[in-house]
Amino acid sequence: MQWQKFGQIFDFNSSPFAERYVSHAQSPQALVLKDRVRIYFSTRTNDAPGQFLSHSQYIEFDFDFKSVVGYSDHEVLPLGGLGCFDEHGIFPLSPVRVKDKIYAYTNGIARRTSVAVETGIGFAVSADDGRSFERLGKGPIVSATTYEPFLVGDAFVRFLADKFHMFYLYGKKWSEPNGDQPSERVYKIGHAISKDGLVWDKTNKSIISDIIDENECQALPTVIQIGDRYHMYFCFRNMNGFRDDRTRGYRIGYAYSDDLISWTRDDTQAGITVSDSGWDSEMMCYPNIFECNNEVYLLYNGNNFGREGFGIAKLTNG
Repeated sequence: MQWQKFGQIFDFNSSPFAERYVSHAQSPQALVLKDRVRIYFSTRTNDAPGQFLSHSQYIEFDFDFKSVVGYSDHEVLPLGGLGCFDEHGIFPLSPVRVKDKIYAYTNGIARRTSVAVETGIGFAVSADDGRSFERLGKGPIVSATTYEPFLVGDAFVRFLADKFHMFYLYGKKWSEPNGDQPSERVYKIGHAISKDGLVWDKTNKSIISDIIDENECQALPTVIQIGDRYHMYFCFRNMNGFRDDRTRGYRIGYAYSDDLISWTRDDTQAGITVSDSGWDSEMMCYPNIFECNNEVYLLYNGNNFGREGFGIAKLTNG
């Protein structure tokens, strides 16, 4: 896999969203429309001291990704109510077209006391071609179980091989707090299958091998079929030190499969990594792969977990 980077195409600080939100355009997720590409992302408002809320918004580009042709000036999907699994944020919102509807699989965030957050996968539907969404209900459709005890989220869903396939993350453990250092989470990538996109049968196992150690954190899986092979991109990092040490922060990982069940990891074939300098020189994270006009593109965030915006690359082989 070989990619041509187009650089940062969305700068939060110079966007209309900077007037309403404080920072970030995290986890860009593409929906290809008839005359444009709509890219959903999560942005932030301040809440309690030292806390924030994550909201879903979108920006729209032409097919060359050079001109902005629209953006959301409304609430795409309101946060959940008091005590709900998505009370404190939605990050990310992942869209998929199913017949005449747009389904959205959301990662709901709710704060906890002993650890930072708990998450679950929500479901919403759009009847206006993705401009806004309405929840199926107040609770998640996929959440913690005996085998995946916490932090279920980051769902990416596609209809492949006559079934709905969901690739997502789930938490394996929280580390013990150490002095003034808070607990850190460890999460892996899982897989589930569904007939209708609502009721899911999990495999209850990690499908991507580790290359750092058993505490490697893996997030935001995204999958595309090219020919007879399936290709997955995701991001991974060390459990500790990732906020301050650029060598321990998020990088892009790659795996391939011929059956959507067994995956072979080979990051050397990813074809993309951090730049020598600039907005994505310290970190690459939250990838989203999609096809548009017979080309394959990869959206992603760079330094500081998407604080300043996101960029795009185009596949030049495959």
